[in-house]
Amino acid sequence: YSLPVVQAYMAFIQKNAEIAVRQMLKEFCKSHGSCVVSATDYMDDGSPITLRITISPDSGNALFDFTGTGPQVLANHNAPPAVTYSAVIYALRSLVDSDIPLNQGCLQPISFIIPEHSLLNPSADAAVVGGNVLTSQRVVDVVLKAFQACAASQGCMNNLTFGDNQFGYYETIAGGAGAGPTWKGVSGIHTHCTNTRITDPEILERRYPVLLHQFGIRSSSGGCGLNPGGDGVVRELEPLRELTMSILSERRVLAPYGMNGGLPGKTGRNLLLRPSGENGKFLEVSIGGRCTTQIKAGERLRIESPGGGGYGAPPSEDEK
Repeated sequence: YSLPVVQAYMAFIQKNAEIAVRQMLKEFCKSHGSCVVSATDYMDDGSPITLRITISPDSGNALFDFTGTGPQVLANHNAPPAVTYSAVIYALRSLVDSDIPLNQGCLQPISFIIPEHSLLNPSADAAVVGGNVLTSQRVVDVVLKAFQACAASQGCMNNLTFGDNQFGYYETIAGGAGAGPTWKGVSGIHTHCTNTRITDPEILERRYPVLLHQFGIRSSSGGCGLNPGGDGVVRELEPLRELTMSILSERRVLAPYGMNGGLPGKTGRNLLLRPSGENGKFLEVSIGGRCTTQIKAGERLRIESPGGGGYGAPPSEDEK
């Protein structure tokens, strides 16, 4: 193969993706009966992410207008426009039925309005580390909600770090996936804008001064529905010496939405467990969705990740 041939086929791949997205948008207009859809969802601090999508039924072009999204925040979950572009291209690829590789051609039919100094287009001095791992998930939720594609997944990566002046460790924790019209939500899985794997328990305890007391499915945390949402997980860690632990998470206040009559998934919880001195019992202290704190030996950090939303009205007792 020559360089011109390779470059030509790279262009063909992008053109094919463009055609596939245009066709999906045209078909959505016909089946939905409207070429204008909108949706709003919220971050746990109350910041709205608002989207209005206007589709041309003839060309398959679409305008994604985020006017109405809340202002940039003092916290660190502002998201540069590139994060929104990435979330939208992922959502569009997920909505296309044909088997195409993810590429820039998916965005060719799309134009954007993202207001300056909003949560999704902050100023240059705004903190943005949480935008990539948290706000990106909510943008995906809003796009899929506008298209009425499926219920919300856990909407979070549950970013956990711990360490001291000798080491540092970082992991993301799975949760529940949202259900859709033809599928049940999967439990204990990473969803949407994350695909990391977690360290095996044996390796974790061998290499780091922690004990993993529990890592399993958080039963009944997925939303009920004709197709129920997936369950989140429970992960409980105990440091063997005093460590600094930080959690950066979402969906601790506002639950992942259900769709078409399905119920929302349960919100997540982050708990510091302190020995109470009574028969091995612990005092539960909520540390909120975002926190950095010192955890002493003998204390535990318990993460309960959110469940996914259900799809369709749950069956009645007679229907069961």
